[in-house]
Amino acid sequence: MSLTSKIIYGTAWKKEQTTALVVTAVLNGFKAIDTAGQPKHYREDLVGKALLQLQEEHGISRESLFVQTKFTSISGQDITKPIPYDQRESIPEQIRTSLHNSLSNLHTTYIDSYLLHSPMRTLEQTIEAWKSLAALQDEGKIRMIGVSNTYDVHILASLERVRKVQVVQNRWYEGNGWDRPVLNYCKEHGIVYQSFWTLSGSPSLLSHPDLIAIAQELNCTPAQAVYRIAQLEGITPLSGTTNEDHMRQDVAVEELSLDQSSITHQLASLQKFIQE
Repeated sequence: MSLTSKIIYGTAWKKEQTTALVVTAVLNGFKAIDTAGQPKHYREDLVGKALLQLQEEHGISRESLFVQTKFTSISGQDITKPIPYDQRESIPEQIRTSLHNSLSNLHTTYIDSYLLHSPMRTLEQTIEAWKSLAALQDEGKIRMIGVSNTYDVHILASLERVRKVQVVQNRWYEGNGWDRPVLNYCKEHGIVYQSFWTLSGSPSLLSHPDLIAIAQELNCTPAQAVYRIAQLEGITPLSGTTNEDHMRQDVAVEELSLDQSSITHQLASLQKFIQE
């Protein structure tokens, strides 16, 4: 499935609750799911269990969902937990083995989007890893390829000389100046920009008087207003909520209209706030 959803359900730190939460999220409207081959923070296997349950009990096919996972290098792994590859292998073999493990965990023959969880230790190694993703894309095992936790436009430009970067997933929050250089690069080059820490990393935005005014005018929550503003900035946010009401609210965000004349001033103020 192509990424048509404007919001993605994030499964980090869900532990044993992962299956139940993914099922609940999909039943409440989420069409895209994010995970990783990183047992330290994700239960990719339980996402796979949720996909089976959705198919068998609710008639929701895997093909109707956008499934995204990641290759996590050894620097992002907890070596006290099972690692989905042999770290003594070459980088291409680590990626191939990790992807095979992800396909098995997720009970699927392909991944809609496969990301490098972060750049490797050197640019040379990152390019080597990127070439491996490109080869797997050519084999049809993955549909889209991208990177996460990549805040240097130079890295993106270097990768693009090998194969187009289709997805970037970064923190978008006040602490990194809203990742403006990378976001702008993505807009200019037709790259899907996904955000995490969208709410938890931006207390000043959530409590901004103009945002509160917009939420009141639209009869929505401040969190919904932040997500909608992010979407209008060309961002596809991740939501990791465990609350079913919030799941429904997050999916409904796309229907919120910010074209009302009554909030023009407040919206312009907020857009200036996140662009400074």
